[in-house]
Amino acid sequence: MLDGIAWIGEFSNENAARRGPGMRGAISLTAARGVEPEEFLVRLGADSEQLRCHDTYQERDALALGPDAQHARVAMYGTCGEWLYVLEDWGMATWYAGHRTVAAMEPLMGEEVVCLTMNSWDPPKLILHAPGDGRVWQAEFAEGAGRSSALRAAGAVFPSVREAPEEEVALYFEEHREELPTAVFTAVGHYCGLSIDRAVVEAGELPLVILPSVR
Repeated sequence: MLDGIAWIGEFSNENAARRGPGMRGAISLTAARGVEPEEFLVRLGADSEQLRCHDTYQERDALALGPDAQHARVAMYGTCGEWLYVLEDWGMATWYAGHRTVAAMEPLMGEEVVCLTMNSWDPPKLILHAPGDGRVWQAEFAEGAGRSSALRAAGAVFPSVREAPEEEVALYFEEHREELPTAVFTAVGHYCGLSIDRAVVEAGELPLVILPSVR
């Protein structure tokens, strides 16, 4: 993988308010396969017409976003292999915010979704995995992916100290807390075979998608 996605984890604690033409800090990632990209984006709340305009994220400030703009979230998206990915830096992932309450966002059979949400306003950071069987596993970064064995096997679990006393475990995670996002994004990147060009993201050159607020 040229860039992988470890770099997203490295900057996950950086304030997203460091505004440039694109994104760098506090990026949430949603990746989906087994579904057409436009279909998944529309189910997230995107407008088909807006998607057909092929605007880039860096053009967002020059666009007339309509009367509901104050309730909208601007994101960028792309594809890598069989995966669609959506990047957001407004605080959390739209899919995470709506997958339990918005019927269109519920994962379907045969459709796999992996989501890393920063939850800037309501920590902790979470990893969610819908493996395609209608269920969704969720866990904090430090816990890996719950019972989602595929992601555990890929390494999306921080090095374990299961045999140590509780106090030692707590101290271990406190000392390594800053490394967690990079470890999790690295593992998810390997699991998905996902590579996202950091320079393109920072420049805002990926396609723009406008999503409604569901929080």
